[in-house]
Amino acid sequence: MKRKGLKVVLTSEPGDTPLGNRIREVLMSHPERVAWAEAFLFLADRAEHVAKVIRPSLERGEIVLCDRYIDSTIAYQALGLGLPLEKLAELNRIATGGLLPDLTLLLDVPPEIGLERVKQKTVFEERALHFHQRVRWGYLWLARKEPERIKVLDASQPLEVVITEAQNLIEGALPDGI
Repeated sequence: MKRKGLKVVLTSEPGDTPLGNRIREVLMSHPERVAWAEAFLFLADRAEHVAKVIRPSLERGEIVLCDRYIDSTIAYQALGLGLPLEKLAELNRIATGGLLPDLTLLLDVPPEIGLERVKQKTVFEERALHFHQRVRWGYLWLARKEPERIKVLDASQPLEVVITEAQNLIEGALPDGI
């Protein structure tokens, strides 16, 4: 996209604001927490992230590529930890002001393979395999529910193939003429 002269903002959750960095520190240093505390920390980061990074970038006409967003809360905290899906969906709407992505790329790989690939594990990767299986199921469920927005890529393919497929999907989602 940069080749086409577009301004691209690369961002991620949690941690791409000063407050988000502090929230990330708390999340990574306190593995023993109740599910709702975890969810509210992510939602606080998301509200700040949308207000200070994502929405201003979009208002300037920039393309925003965000690593993790609303679907992560549904997959991890609702389907992974068992919190009520409808309540989390509503809290996501509040935290984002209803801002939805135009396109979501789901890089799908069985949890056993994904966990083997992790070089530096965080408190999240240390969770039990069945948790990661529920999270994967949650993401795939979301993709079946919203196939026009969420595109599933087989991330067990060679990296070059995954990158090419992702680039094609992103370029295909751009408005005509860009």
